Amino acid sequence: MATPTANINYTFSDAEIDQLIPYGEVRSHEAGDLLIEEGETNVDCLVTLSGHTDITISTPEGERRVGWMETGQFAGDIAVLTGQASLARVTMGAAGDVLHIPHDSFQKLLVENSGLSDAFVQTFTARRAFARDAEHGSVIVIGEAHDRTVFAARDLLAKHSVPHIWLSPDSDALATRIMEAQSIDASDLPVVIRGRSRTLSKPTVAELSTAFGLDLLPDGACADVIVVGAGPAGLAASVYAASEGLSVLTLDSDGPGGQAGTSSKIENYLGFPMGVSGRELADRAAVQAQKFGARIAAPAKATALEQVDNDYCVTLEDGRRLKSRAVVIATGAQYRRLPINNLERFEGRGVYYGATPMEAQLCAGSEVAIVGAGNSAGQGAVFLSQTAEKVHVVYRRADIRETMSEYLVRRLEETPNIELHPSKGITELHGVDGVDPMDDRLIATTFRSHETGEEKRCDTPFVFLFVGAAPFTQWLPNHMSCDEKGFVKTGTDLDNIDLVRAGWSLDRMPTRYETSWPRIYAVGDVRIGSIKRVASSVGEGSVVVSDVHRAIAEANALETTDA
Repeated sequence: MATPTANINYTFSDAEIDQLIPYGEVRSHEAGDLLIEEGETNVDCLVTLSGHTDITISTPEGERRVGWMETGQFAGDIAVLTGQASLARVTMGAAGDVLHIPHDSFQKLLVENSGLSDAFVQTFTARRAFARDAEHGSVIVIGEAHDRTVFAARDLLAKHSVPHIWLSPDSDALATRIMEAQSIDASDLPVVIRGRSRTLSKPTVAELSTAFGLDLLPDGACADVIVVGAGPAGLAASVYAASEGLSVLTLDSDGPGGQAGTSSKIENYLGFPMGVSGRELADRAAVQAQKFGARIAAPAKATALEQVDNDYCVTLEDGRRLKSRAVVIATGAQYRRLPINNLERFEGRGVYYGATPMEAQLCAGSEVAIVGAGNSAGQGAVFLSQTAEKVHVVYRRADIRETMSEYLVRRLEETPNIELHPSKGITELHGVDGVDPMDDRLIATTFRSHETGEEKRCDTPFVFLFVGAAPFTQWLPNHMSCDEKGFVKTGTDLDNIDLVRAGWSLDRMPTRYETSWPRIYAVGDVRIGSIKRVASSVGEGSVVVSDVHRAIAEANALETTDA
C-alpha cells in the first residue's frame, strides 16, 4: 500500500493485469534488487504482481521511503510517461514478480487501451502534484533570490513540473546544513541538487535539461509533423495530430505553456468556471499530447527551416537536424522589452515577464509595478495583489477598457491595494549604486505622465512587463512571407507574389493556415490577424491538423505516382 493520500494509487484487477501482461515481460526479483535508479530516463513501467516494491527518495534528512507498491499496483509518476529522469529509486522490498513494460510499449498501451490509460495518467499526475505540494526536498535549489541562474533554474523546473524547493543561503538554516554536509562552498552557488546522485554548480539551462531528461530527441529524429512551439496553439496541434495517428515532435525554446503559461488565472476559458492557471492548463495539455505519443523536447530552439527533397528539415541551436513531412509553426509572440537603457541589467533581478507563484513568492510584502493593459497584465495584477503590499498598473492608454476584458477591469478597480496609472510609462529603473555587480538588483522605478510630462519615483523593486507582442519568426527563411511586423502570412492573406517568390508549385491555393510553403502551417499568435486569446489559439491548433493530414496524404500520393 502506498502513502495514505487519496488519488495517488490504483490497484489493477486480475482482469486488468491480464490486459497489461502482453505489453511487457514478467521478471522475478529478490528483496533488495534495484529496479529503477534515480536519474534514469525512459524507465520501464513497473507493475507489482507479487511481493512488494519500495519507492525511496533522497532528502536532506537522508533516504526516505515515500511509498510501496503491492500486488496490482504500479510505481512511478509522470516521468514514466514523459521519459524524464526519475526522481526516485525503486527497489524490491520483498521477493516477488514484477511486470516490466518498456517505455515504447507503454506509449503503445496508452493509445490502445483507454481504461488502463486513464488509470495510469490520473495516478501519475496526482503523484507528481503530491510530490510538489509535499516539498520532500529530493530536488533542491540553493542560491540568492535575485541571482539570474537561480531564477532560470527554478523557472525551467516549474515549467516542466519538476517538484523542487528553493533555499536562500542567508536565511535558511537547512541550506547551511546541506552545504556543510555536501562540502558545498559559497563560491559554488547557486547549486541544483538532484537527490543523492547529482549536484550541479552554476548550471546552464542545457545542463539542467540533460540532468532532468527534458530533451531526449536524438539527431536525425523523424516524424510526420514537427510542431515548433508548445504554447496553447502548439500543444493543441500536438494533441490532435498525435491522437489522429500522426507521429509528432514538439519543440519549444523554453518549456510547455508559452506566454499563456505565465498567466496566474484564466477565468474566461470554456469549461473552467472557477478559472485555471496557465501553468496548469499547459501541464495538462503536455501530458495529454505525450499520452497520445507526441515527443516534447524543451528547451530546444529551432534556428532554421529548409526543404530537403520532398520533406522538411528543422535545425536546432545545438546543430541537431530533425526531419518531417509537415511543420506547424506555433512559436507565438513575446512581450516587448521597454526602451530603457539599463533594462537588461535588471532582467531576472527585479524585472520579469510573467507573474507565477514563483514571482509572487519573491515579491511578497513589496510594492510592484505591472506595465501593460491586456488581459495578462490584469490577471497578473490580481494575482500579485494577494501577496504584494501594493500593485501599480501602468499603461499608456487613457482607458484600460479598450484592451482589457470588463471582468478584469472591475476586479482591478475593486481590489484596494491595486492602483491604476493611465497615460503613464516607466522611464527609468534604479538599482543600488556602488554594489557588487553580482548583488545588484532593482530598488525603484520612475513613472512619467504622457500627458503632463511629470515624473515620480516609486519604490517598486519588482516590475512585470506585459507590453505588446513581437512574433518569434527570426529563424524562418527569408522567402517565407511575413508582414512588416514579422507575423506569418497564411491562406487568403498571401498574395500571388508571395507564392511566386516562395516557388509555390501546387495546383491549389494554400489552405487557411498554410504558409507560402506547402505543408508548412502557422497557428496562434505568430500568425497575421490572429486573435490573442488562449481559446482562439487552441482552436487554430486543433483545426489545422485536418489540413496537415490531407496535405501529407496528397504528397504521398504524388510521390507514389511519380515513382
